[in-house]
Amino acid sequence: MTGRAWMALATLGPVGRIRPAPGSWGSAAAVIMAAALVQFGGWTLEVATLIICVLGTRAADIYDREMGSKDASDIVIDEVAGQWITLLVVPLDWRWWIAGFVAFRLFDILKPGPVRLAERLPGGYGVMADDIVAGALAAACLLILQWALAW
Repeated sequence: MTGRAWMALATLGPVGRIRPAPGSWGSAAAVIMAAALVQFGGWTLEVATLIICVLGTRAADIYDREMGSKDASDIVIDEVAGQWITLLVVPLDWRWWIAGFVAFRLFDILKPGPVRLAERLPGGYGVMADDIVAGALAAACLLILQWALAW
């Protein structure tokens, strides 16, 4: 891929430039993309999540290096990874997907201990890691909620 393509991936094209709250817009775009991916069935969302984690790390690293920034707010590919991780554990029900969106955004914005620690990693690793951890924490909370509701 060219440098321009990596930059576009990092920001999801124009999505990362939407103000205010580009991270929330990136998460909303991620939910829409996930809804499309699950229509293919099987392990499509799971495989796509792994791919976006790898490619997103490179894209974020290139974007920050080119722009001379550290975790620029325009980068929203990390929101896609974290949001998809959250959605992996919830049923295909719009109420759970809204809960997944809210839970991920809360962990991403509030950055509790493990999330803040993950963002200290260098380059694209840090950009992606904090959202991956936020997604994992949101997913864990939603799994516990599902278990509690079924109990």
